[in-house]
Amino acid sequence: MAQQLTAKEPTAAQIAEQAIYKQMGVTDKEYELICGFLGRQPNYTEIGVFSVMWSEHCAYKNSKNVLRRFPTDGPRVLMGPGEGAGIVDIGDNQAVVFKIESHNHPSAVEPYQGAATGVGGIIRDIFSMGARPVALLNSLRFGKLESERVRYLFEHVVSGIAGYGNCIGIPTVAGEVMFDESYEGNPLVNAMCVGLIDHDKIQRGVAEGVGNPVFYVGPATGRDGIHGATFASEELTEESEAKRTAVQVGDPFMEKLVMEACLELINSGIVLGIQDMGAAGLTCSSAEMASKAGNGLELYLDQVPQRESGMTPYEMMLSESQERMLFVVKPEHEAQATEIFERWGVICVKVGKVTDDGRLRLFHHGEEVADMPVKALVDECPIYDKPSEEPVYYRDHAAVDTAAYPEVANLTGALEQILASPTVASKEWVYNQYDYMVRTSTAVRPGSDAAVVTIRGTRKALAMTTDCNGRYVYLDPEVGGRIAVAEAARNIVCSGAEPLAITDNLNFGSPEKPGVFWQIEKSVDGMAEACRVLDTPVIGGNVSLYNENARGAIYPTPVVGMVGLVHDTDHITTQAFQAAGDVIVLAGETKAELGGSELQYVVHGVSEGRPPALDLMTEKRLLGGVLSAIQQGLVASAHDLSEGGLAVALAESAMSGGIGATVDVASELRPDIALFSESQSRILLSARPEQADELIAHLQAQGVPCAAIGAVGGGEVNIRVNGNPAIEAPVQHLEKVWKDAIPCLMKK
Repeated sequence: MAQQLTAKEPTAAQIAEQAIYKQMGVTDKEYELICGFLGRQPNYTEIGVFSVMWSEHCAYKNSKNVLRRFPTDGPRVLMGPGEGAGIVDIGDNQAVVFKIESHNHPSAVEPYQGAATGVGGIIRDIFSMGARPVALLNSLRFGKLESERVRYLFEHVVSGIAGYGNCIGIPTVAGEVMFDESYEGNPLVNAMCVGLIDHDKIQRGVAEGVGNPVFYVGPATGRDGIHGATFASEELTEESEAKRTAVQVGDPFMEKLVMEACLELINSGIVLGIQDMGAAGLTCSSAEMASKAGNGLELYLDQVPQRESGMTPYEMMLSESQERMLFVVKPEHEAQATEIFERWGVICVKVGKVTDDGRLRLFHHGEEVADMPVKALVDECPIYDKPSEEPVYYRDHAAVDTAAYPEVANLTGALEQILASPTVASKEWVYNQYDYMVRTSTAVRPGSDAAVVTIRGTRKALAMTTDCNGRYVYLDPEVGGRIAVAEAARNIVCSGAEPLAITDNLNFGSPEKPGVFWQIEKSVDGMAEACRVLDTPVIGGNVSLYNENARGAIYPTPVVGMVGLVHDTDHITTQAFQAAGDVIVLAGETKAELGGSELQYVVHGVSEGRPPALDLMTEKRLLGGVLSAIQQGLVASAHDLSEGGLAVALAESAMSGGIGATVDVASELRPDIALFSESQSRILLSARPEQADELIAHLQAQGVPCAAIGAVGGGEVNIRVNGNPAIEAPVQHLEKVWKDAIPCLMKK
């Protein structure tokens, strides 16, 4: 039986009698299961290890059955969910590696380090697969910027993202930010990383080969981040501020050294398995690597580098100190591996060995201090199907007629209001803090529909985006889930790329609430359906639950990170109007759909009803028609219609191009609805005059309704509806309103 560690730690009997395990998030039933797996009561280290491995953050125990609904296979998929990141083939023996993860709770209590270490963790997920990271993205949600606390969180989260990404030398090229009182007190900070790899360099996190040594790489272990995984698996409360010790501290300069050394090690061809120490630190990496190989592992904790004195096995196993990796090589390659890390100035220490007994055994001061079956830790966590119930609010919203609001008379004023809304306003205040041009491969910078990064030595490029409208998902989770995938695909296509696959970050409230669990199920159903129809399989992702505040759950926010392939850099397209005289074409149909829209929220002060409908086959025809038109050279600019509808899309294309436009929209709808409806499956295009007819004919032949609505030129955005003046404003004036909004709020 495992020995107790120190007099200060509770005995196994005290853990049981005082139900200390509950403080670690373990239920009575789970504790009984753990005792059954061990054949005895666990000691303090063992219950700590089980608690993090069986947390929602590591085990997905409340969401795993729902996640099985996602399509994860496809002809291009080389590696799907289950590893550090997913991998998709892009031809020529190359592949793209990408994943998104959350750091919501840490960012709520320590915004700079919470965001910074979120970036560091997702970078390690990518290079642990053997890939060179080439781009970073993020998806952020905050409360209203009128709040001093929200401004503090916003400022320090952005600073943390910039501080880490800029120092490590990976461009932050795209993202999104939404502001709504739903996220008050519980911001969402989702970080995504994209990397490139050759097929023969792909790695897996496996502890392979009985008797092989296990190496620890990176800075010494401290007491920061202990129980970070369980902290991320519970609701934020007033007491959460006291859990700052559960927030890790990052060092991007060290991560740069670790990354380069690990990539050199991988390129040497001697690595049998490698994994980063992310959530649950040494515990998760060692247990998962052993489990995937069907082996066991012994760890000699006296060998673990420690930066604080007197650290216990419990603390070493649960610490989430950053920039650390675990890898396995054959004994004959030990010297070669350690020499590589010595040259990079990175700690590399042998801390264990692979065994054949299927157990994770820990030794400290010459004694065995823990002995646990690996399969129990990794694969035997109970999986729950929580009660699911359609919430009352959802039924109530069905009766709302979103076309019955009083007609907006001042449409120019409405456009200015929406452009000044922080969700729509320019995010230059954010991305100007990021180094988005480092490595000089960024072809389309932040601010267009998707960022584009070229692939050196080829004519190919990668397009990437993050998308989700939480209001839509709240009003109808299934439709909102479909829209999140479809909008991401639309943004990818508007950049000239073929959508490949998605990674998702499912941000929801407490799964213990039947209404929230219903949101999770329905949104996953919608996303899965969209992925199947649009041929964009899910290759990995992250679940972040228990995102709650004093008002209740946040808006359900299943963020979609999508990557696409530009087959030829000549196809790269942006939203910016290009030249005077170009013909403006609207592809898709506009309907009276204001549910969840910016007009509804900003002008009418509510978010209610149902979101816009989405027909996936209509979307598929639109995407195929527009992409083929771009590839044939028929499109000068392309811009997805999303928040703010046609009026905002026209303004954004004009501002991006520094040139005006004059359009006349023929519609049976009220002018305010025609211009600000957020109907789906619509793209604003422009084409050279001599190609406009061919573009329209091409789209119509693909079954895409479209019409020429005006022309690029002049210094104003001049919009008529059925020949009647609706909006008229200088481009420079709209740009000032749009650019000044967030900086002005941040100065309060």
